[in-house]
This record gives sequence, C-alpha cells and structure tokens, in this order.
Amino acid sequence: MTQETIDHSTLVCLAEAGAIRHLNVTAQQGGWTIMIRYGEHQRTLVAQRSGKIRVFKRFDTLAAYLKDMGINQFEVDITDYDPEGGGKGTRPDRSAALKRAHEAAAFDETAFDLWFRERVKESLDDPRPAIPHEDVKAQFAARKEALLKGRDK
Repeated sequence: MTQETIDHSTLVCLAEAGAIRHLNVTAQQGGWTIMIRYGEHQRTLVAQRSGKIRVFKRFDTLAAYLKDMGINQFEVDITDYDPEGGGKGTRPDRSAALKRAHEAAAFDETAFDLWFRERVKESLDDPRPAIPHEDVKAQFAARKEALLKGRDK
C-alpha cells in the first residue's frame, strides 16, 4: 500500500483555507514528521524536490515552520522519541556532496596554472589585429548615440 503524501505548497493552501482538521507531529529515528488530516484525507508531508517524507531534525525548526503558516495547534506523538539521537542523524547525501566539494577544493593547482598559461599564450600569439581600447570605446559611443537619436524620433 502506498502512502498518500502532500507537499509544502498544498499544505500552505490548506492552511490558508482553514481546511486542516488535525495535524500530528510524530517522532521517528532522525527527527520529526508531519501528518495532515483534512476532510476525509490523511497525508504525510514530503519534501518538494526529492518527494521523500520530510524529516525535521529539530523540533523547534518544525514548530517555526508550522507557525509561519499560521498553524498554531498540533498533536505530538513521542512514542519513538530518542533523546540520545536528538537530531544527530547522519545524512549520507550531504556526506557525499561534502566529499565532492573537498575533492574539488584539492584540485591540482599546477594543472590549473598550466591551463591558464596556455590560454594566455594562445591569446598573445593570436595573429588577428588588436584594436586599441580608445578606438573601441569611440565606436561604441557613436553606435549608442545613433541608437538614442533613432529612439527619440
């Protein structure tokens, strides 16, 4: 049986319409989840991007999230609450992202230096004629003036 879900934008619409009949916050390993009951439906809040059940690591973050939507009352189920866990669960996805970031930061600077020097040499060796900066500025000033005159007519 698949679990019925709801995303943030739908939750906001339901809250604004005053359609939420009951909201239950449940402790689970790694944080807190939200179950919304409206009409005859009951849905779990999911993250918009991943589509996975949204887990709030900290209860105060969850409470602020709901309060910002005008949801000031909800029921809390702490059956599976682990005070030792206290939101200190790991996030393998962030671990992998941080590892990639560290690898990119450790990029061999000598390889970049070599690449950069080659680009500069190519530019200096370019046989096409160079146009002095002042000449280019004058050409574009003339173009700009012509365009502005044409717009004023």
